[in-house]
Amino acid sequence: MFFWNLEACSQLCFQYTRVWIPDPDEVWRSAEIIKDYKEGDKSLHLKLEDETLYEYPIDLQGNELPFLRNPDILVGENDLTALSYLHEPAVLHNLKVRFLESNHIYTYCGIVLVAINPYEQLPIYEQDVIYAYSGQNMGDMDPHIFAVAEEAYKQMARDEKNQSIIVSGESGAGKTVSAKYAMRFFATVGGSASDTNIEAKVLASSPIMEAIGNAKTTRNDNSSRFGKYIQIGFDKRYHIIGANMRTYLLEKSRVVFQAEDERNYHIFYQLCASASLPEFKDLGLTCAEDFFYTSQGGDTSIDGVDDADDFEKTRHAFTLLGVKESHQTTIFRIIAAILHLGNLEIQAERDGDACSVSSEDEHLNNFCGLLGVEYSQMQHWLCHRKLVTTSETYVKSMSVQQVVNARNALAKHIYARLFNWIVQHINKALHTTVKQHSFIGVLDIYGFETFEVNSFEQFCINYANEKLQQQFNSHVFKLEQEEYMKEGIPWTLIDFYDNQPCIDLIEAKLGILDLLDEECKVPKGTDQNWAQKLYDRHASSQHFQKPRMSNTSFIVLHFADKVEYQSEGFLEKNRDTVYEEQINILKASKVKAMSREVISTAAFQSVSFMLAFPCCATARPANKEHKKTVGHQFRNSLHLLMETLNATTPHYVRCIKPNDEKLPFKFDPKRAVQQLRACGVLETIRISAAGFPSRWSYHDFFNRYRVLMKKRDLSKNDKKQICQTLLEDLIKDPDKFQFGRTKIFFRAGQVAYLEKLRADKFRAATIMIQKTVRGWLQRVKYKRLRQAAMVIQRYTRGHLARRLAEHLRRTRAAIIFQKQYRMLRILRAFQRVRNATITIQAFARGMFVRRIYRKILAEHKATILQKYVRGWLARTRFHRVRGATIVLQCYYRRMKARQELKALRIEARSAQHLKKLNIGMENKVVQLQRKIDEQNKEYKLLNEQLSMLTSAHSSEVEKLKKELVQYQQSHRGDGNQLVSLQEEMEHLRLELEKAHGERKVVEDSYVKEKDLLRKRISDLEEENALLKQEKEELNSRILCQSEGKKKFEENIQMKKELEEERSRYQNLVKEYSRLEQRYDNLRDEMTIIKQAPGHRRNPSNQSSLESDSNYPSISTSEIGDTEDVIQQVEEVGMEKAAMDMTLFLKLQKRVRELEQERKKLQTQLEKKEQESWPSGSGSESTKESLQELESENKKLKNELNELRKAIADRATQNNSSNDIQDSYNLLLNQLKSANEELEVRKEEVLILRTQIMKAAQQKETGKNMTEDWGYLNEDGELGLAYQGLKQVARLLEAQLQDQRREHEEEVEALKNQVDAMQEELEKQQQAFLQTLQLSPEAQVEFGLQQEITRLTNENLVRSLFKEQCYPIALVFEQVCLSCSWTSGSVSVLQGGMQVAKLKSQLPQGCGERALPGYISSFGVPSFTWQLVNFKRIFLIKKKKKKKPNQKTNPNLLDLKPQAVSATVPCLPAYILYMCIRHADYINDDQKVHSLLTSTINGIKKVLKKHNDDFQMTSFWLANTCRLLHCLKQYSGDAGFMTQNTPKQNEHCLKNFDLTEYRQVLSHLSIQIYQQLIKIAEGILQPMIVSAVLENESIQGLSGVKPMGYRNRSSSMADGDSSYSLDAIIRQLNTFHSIMCDQGLDPEIVQQVFKQLFYMINAVALNNLLLRKDVCSWSTGMQLRFNISQLEEWLRGKNLQQSGAAQTLEPLIQAAQLLQLKKKTSEDAEAICSLCTSLTTQQIVKILNLYTPVNEFEERVTVAFIRDIQMHLQERNDPPQLLLDFKHMFPVLFPFNPSSITMDSIHLPASLNLEFLHKV
Repeated sequence: MFFWNLEACSQLCFQYTRVWIPDPDEVWRSAEIIKDYKEGDKSLHLKLEDETLYEYPIDLQGNELPFLRNPDILVGENDLTALSYLHEPAVLHNLKVRFLESNHIYTYCGIVLVAINPYEQLPIYEQDVIYAYSGQNMGDMDPHIFAVAEEAYKQMARDEKNQSIIVSGESGAGKTVSAKYAMRFFATVGGSASDTNIEAKVLASSPIMEAIGNAKTTRNDNSSRFGKYIQIGFDKRYHIIGANMRTYLLEKSRVVFQAEDERNYHIFYQLCASASLPEFKDLGLTCAEDFFYTSQGGDTSIDGVDDADDFEKTRHAFTLLGVKESHQTTIFRIIAAILHLGNLEIQAERDGDACSVSSEDEHLNNFCGLLGVEYSQMQHWLCHRKLVTTSETYVKSMSVQQVVNARNALAKHIYARLFNWIVQHINKALHTTVKQHSFIGVLDIYGFETFEVNSFEQFCINYANEKLQQQFNSHVFKLEQEEYMKEGIPWTLIDFYDNQPCIDLIEAKLGILDLLDEECKVPKGTDQNWAQKLYDRHASSQHFQKPRMSNTSFIVLHFADKVEYQSEGFLEKNRDTVYEEQINILKASKVKAMSREVISTAAFQSVSFMLAFPCCATARPANKEHKKTVGHQFRNSLHLLMETLNATTPHYVRCIKPNDEKLPFKFDPKRAVQQLRACGVLETIRISAAGFPSRWSYHDFFNRYRVLMKKRDLSKNDKKQICQTLLEDLIKDPDKFQFGRTKIFFRAGQVAYLEKLRADKFRAATIMIQKTVRGWLQRVKYKRLRQAAMVIQRYTRGHLARRLAEHLRRTRAAIIFQKQYRMLRILRAFQRVRNATITIQAFARGMFVRRIYRKILAEHKATILQKYVRGWLARTRFHRVRGATIVLQCYYRRMKARQELKALRIEARSAQHLKKLNIGMENKVVQLQRKIDEQNKEYKLLNEQLSMLTSAHSSEVEKLKKELVQYQQSHRGDGNQLVSLQEEMEHLRLELEKAHGERKVVEDSYVKEKDLLRKRISDLEEENALLKQEKEELNSRILCQSEGKKKFEENIQMKKELEEERSRYQNLVKEYSRLEQRYDNLRDEMTIIKQAPGHRRNPSNQSSLESDSNYPSISTSEIGDTEDVIQQVEEVGMEKAAMDMTLFLKLQKRVRELEQERKKLQTQLEKKEQESWPSGSGSESTKESLQELESENKKLKNELNELRKAIADRATQNNSSNDIQDSYNLLLNQLKSANEELEVRKEEVLILRTQIMKAAQQKETGKNMTEDWGYLNEDGELGLAYQGLKQVARLLEAQLQDQRREHEEEVEALKNQVDAMQEELEKQQQAFLQTLQLSPEAQVEFGLQQEITRLTNENLVRSLFKEQCYPIALVFEQVCLSCSWTSGSVSVLQGGMQVAKLKSQLPQGCGERALPGYISSFGVPSFTWQLVNFKRIFLIKKKKKKKPNQKTNPNLLDLKPQAVSATVPCLPAYILYMCIRHADYINDDQKVHSLLTSTINGIKKVLKKHNDDFQMTSFWLANTCRLLHCLKQYSGDAGFMTQNTPKQNEHCLKNFDLTEYRQVLSHLSIQIYQQLIKIAEGILQPMIVSAVLENESIQGLSGVKPMGYRNRSSSMADGDSSYSLDAIIRQLNTFHSIMCDQGLDPEIVQQVFKQLFYMINAVALNNLLLRKDVCSWSTGMQLRFNISQLEEWLRGKNLQQSGAAQTLEPLIQAAQLLQLKKKTSEDAEAICSLCTSLTTQQIVKILNLYTPVNEFEERVTVAFIRDIQMHLQERNDPPQLLLDFKHMFPVLFPFNPSSITMDSIHLPASLNLEFLHKV
């Protein structure tokens, strides 16, 4: 802690200045000065953050004032040295703000990376983050452990100097995790140069070392209880080749003792958790609670840790590092033996002076059985010790405590030896024979420790930290000096803390360690005597103190703190005594050698000290004077470590533990500041603050403080002079700053002063702007009010006038209304009275008429009622009589029926048989008779009723007549009355007729109205029906739409799945091409390696066309059953077959075994040839050997086919799905291709070797061998080849004699090679066992790699035989040279010159018929020697013979894009198609195959040669796609011929279906497209960050913040290279013009730019997410402007439909997020609704990184970020933070037919293709 100088700070201590004051709880507390400080004041008047007032006393004698607080704009900086005020509270506050508010755990402090343990898993260590930091400058990205690792890796490659990363911190601070991530970075970035997977082994060492060296403590669940230094070796290409590990000071005491809440080493609990496994049954283990050594700490488990699962990982790591199963078993036996040793029951005897172990002790029995030692001996010497004097040897019993101590010492000794053996084996597994060029060391070592009780372990740990701190101080001081000297700053000596006196106190002569070793040599030395010697010797030392209340303790004043050590136990731990008798028993162990090596001492004395210093001293040797104590060994190893570190460039990582409760993101200031003081961070700050801590480049200073400059200064061109002039004007004291060559150096606080001046300037400008704007606003407001008042007045006056006129109009209208109303009211009253009178009269008259009518109607109704009543009474009487009659008839008939029934029964008894026969007829007769009777009765009854009714009617008529006569007689006297009544009746009749007429009218109107209503109802019903129908249609349409929507969603899902499947497929194609390229590289390397020194090589590979092709569809080899089996596997369901990778790997293993057997048989054949060659044996023995070889080969092929059939059958049985996986299909194709190549190589090798042997035998015997050679092949082809080779052998006699000697030498070489291959096979088998645990995709890739390795080995054998038969191969190569049309493409002979030359070499008597066999023996197809007459196509002209040194003719594949730019686009594709068409025309299958194969291979060679040429790659992509379109357009398929003209249809292929070749060309197009994208991305990627994020497109918008030591890449001088957005646009224009000029399909061009724009988006967004300096409002504005420029470019090129603009959506939303308001909850909702393309992690990360460039901007609060997280918690976003910039969209090649006809194509003479002409 230090305070500022009073004079320096008094100028800044004015009102509102914020300062830091000490606080007992928070260490430092912020306050604000409320009263200006004047010199001489005894106190400062402050206001705390909680608004309380505080008077802070000032020490005038000490001349000190409190620390000043940095401006808010500097808070949260990535680098602590960027702070203007460098002191302890500023450092602590900056770390706290970054850790709690932004959740940033890494911060730079100069050259130190401060890492705070978050106690939570963060998504910042994924593979994409590693790639994002790879290749970046250290200051360009946010602080990260990967940035430190990348800096070390880059400096190693750039400076060619070894590097070291020193990770330190106290237990629980995260040292082990940081070191692990650093090694993971090196393993990922460096990788291994070979297939040894050394990087995986380096990472595999971590779980092993954690298991045996880490334990749970009260501070950390996975605390490293030892130190380690891992050296990762690199070769000249900076690939990992090996590693080496050193360990320091293993805490052995933990094996036998653990404090409360702590555990032993993890391996003990892992083994106990897996004790139930079958292989561990004999260890006698149970749960960890049952063993004393694992249960002392209480709880034996750790939350969230599965010991059994960790044990499996440990075993897997052992296997990966090559530890055999037997050795693993022995390791676990030793660990189990230690556990049993701790459970021994020791029984006291003879008052405690002696003790014994029971002879039936189960644990001792297990201990002895596991280690193979004698039970009785161990039982005896555990309780006794041997005392040796000069004359005698005594055996003395030990007390219980002594036995316990001896047992514990033995357990610690065994575990320490086991630990060292494992470290030794790890180093052996990581060792390499390749020369190491450089290395990077990672030191994971304990930090400074102080506990309540500090012993020997803490003393050694703090001693090591003293040494490391001294090295750190000197390195920091050296860097400061180098920086000052580099910039030409006058160097002044900076006083810094030197801890050399403390180190001398410990390690100097007669220091603490020397006195400790001396006391250990004293026979009866004690800890108290040693402590007394320390008091006497070092009492006067300033770093040594004696406690007041103790005589056995001492105090050492370390650099970090004052530590009190208890001397008790120092001597015992330094001696590390183990009784010799117990060690001798262990040496006599009966178990295997590995166990004896681990548990015995002698075996460890040979271990190299370079591997690991012995953590504990060896057992007592014969010469005790030469034994080294633990302290002495630790001192030596520490000196060795310091020498290593001093020889490297160190990088420092200081891990900080934020709290002791292990709570995530909780910050304890007391614990943090204690560690900052201890780890040297504050010392770095102090050294920086003593000099010039703030450093600015002239460019950045000019951009930041140009507002302070004068206009006349800005007109100058020299920025350096402008900055000097400004500083001389602003800062009067020249000692406050210095001008360097490239930077300006400032004293502490000067940047804050400049920031204050800048803020004041901005504030003054702001006030001026505000004043002007406010005046303008007021004037505008006044004018607006005045104008509004005038308008209001005008409208008001007009309104009043209009209201008066309206009143007058309404008054006049009211009078008129009154007059009319009164008249109308009287009129209506009169009409109402009149209408009422008329109505009353009408109703009265109607009433009287209705009364009369009702009376007449009533009489008429009464008459009717009487009529019906009388009829009813008559009918009632009749019904009653008829009912009685019927009842009587029924009774009578029943009586008759009974009588008849009785008679029938009597009759039935006599005629039973007849009744049975006629029962049906009788029933029918009876029924008919009954029916007739009933009908007759009814007829009679009806007649009677009719007669009765007739008589009644006649009597009634007579009666009515009589009444009528009587009535007439009675009314004759009333004639007049009758007349009047008649008149009245007539009148009534008229009224009635009138009423009837009215009624009829009403009825007619009713009918009409009813008809209208019915019609209306029918219309409504029809309309309702239509509506129902329409409703049903709408419902059906809605259903259809819902179904269509479902189908649309299903289509979208299927399309998405199709895209994913296409992407996977194209990734497999890409992987296949990569493996194919790797195979070619391996083949070339092996060819160069195996090339004989005296042989002349052909410059190009001219062997056979088939050897260059890896496509199974265009191979001419016949495999027979192999292809049938593969076809069978393809036809059945491949899903199960693809998933059963274990069986497939077993098949591969079996194939390799068969190949090994074949090679052995081949070696035996070579031996037989070597034996038979000098002896001159006949052809019979050769025949037999060849026949045996053929039979063995057939046998091997049969076995291989049986295995393949087995896997095919199994695939058939397990087939449950038709889903064919592309990975398995690709694997089958690769296997098929490999087998075809194998068969071709076998046949060629067999033919060539057999013919050479036959020719040699004929030469030696001197006989004309005319034996039958039909044994070579049943078809006789090999015989013809043999006959031709006989003639060749005569011509090459002398050369064959020389070749024989070379053959013998090469056979020996082949034998050595076979031995080497056997060793390689063993390695591969081990690798296969490891691969079984990999994922299916990794297994497929591994299988492909193995196939490539096997093919490479086969080609090596073939190349050897080619060298043996070099003269013959030379003739063959000459033939091939004469056959080349394009670079190794079409195999067509040019003419008779070469044929004549070959004929001249034939012996006499051999005609032309022997020539095909002669040529075919070299592997050339027989058609190639004939002249071809091309018709209607480009032909090959006959050429004259050229000299060897002449250049060959140009070919089609040598065309440059510039040469054909003026011709038809894709001219080579059209030429190739016409060649194919001619081959189809002559129906030559071989020619089609050769042409397409050579074309594909030629294109591949051209692209391989120009693998970084965008123009060439685009050129051949366009031609390949055009050739593919031509094959489709002219295939004869109607689907592709819809746009063809009749002329184009004439060019269609007639004889061949080239569908398979179209698939191959599609694969090739995908590969070329991927190469094109790779080239374009390689060009664009270096430009993106500088152009999109850093380039100042809008001048003056962005500002530069103060920086520390870590300069950003954007902070470059004027001469530094940078890119602008115009550079990217120019490059995009170049790409676009190249692809369009070369005729590339527009759809492919769109896909190219979609991919490139995605890469621009991903790289820019990833960089934005990892850089705090670009997350600001101004950067968001710049970024949005740059994106709009790119969008404008897309619109200008008509690429809107390509989807490229959509790929920029995440970057657009990130720019908008930087510009949006970030205060209220409404702002949070707006952000969540806007940023849909960004994940939750990305949004939160950007908000955490958001940094105001100016103090006027506001920071994002933690509460706002939490609000954002609450709004986004329902999202299901992927967990990764960064975008995968290597992701590639699947490419589609839509069919695009050409409108050009083949007849219209002409070949320009400028192309120099004279060998082609058109006929």
